[in-house]
Amino acid sequence: MPDRPRLTRVTTVCGPCPADEVWDRYVRPQRWPQWSPQIRSVAYPAERLRPQTAGVVHGLGGLRVHFRILDVEATGPVRAWSWTVTAAGIRLHLRHTVEATPAGTRTALTVHGPAPAVLLYLPVARLALRRLVR
Repeated sequence: MPDRPRLTRVTTVCGPCPADEVWDRYVRPQRWPQWSPQIRSVAYPAERLRPQTAGVVHGLGGLRVHFRILDVEATGPVRAWSWTVTAAGIRLHLRHTVEATPAGTRTALTVHGPAPAVLLYLPVARLALRRLVR
């Protein structure tokens, strides 16, 4: 099968939730369904994200998304974490950042992968990020 064109896109969302709370919502996978409507549950071996660990997101319609945490940068003015996700043979690389602002938090998501998957995922991700920061 020929390689699919790859694409990188960034989306940024700001909201009133304090950065410490946004970060906690991110680094505790059991909290993901609270703000991400496409996630039903998460199978993950730890309470908090740790580099080089893996898990499974259980999504709508029985979709299973396997993931691997690549890095977690929990200190500094901009906290960040990245992971790869794989579903139906499609792999995406995602990097999330959290930064305090005077009005709350700015979070950004960079998505890299096959162009159709990136373009389909971005609106879903943006909805979840809006819920994350409010």
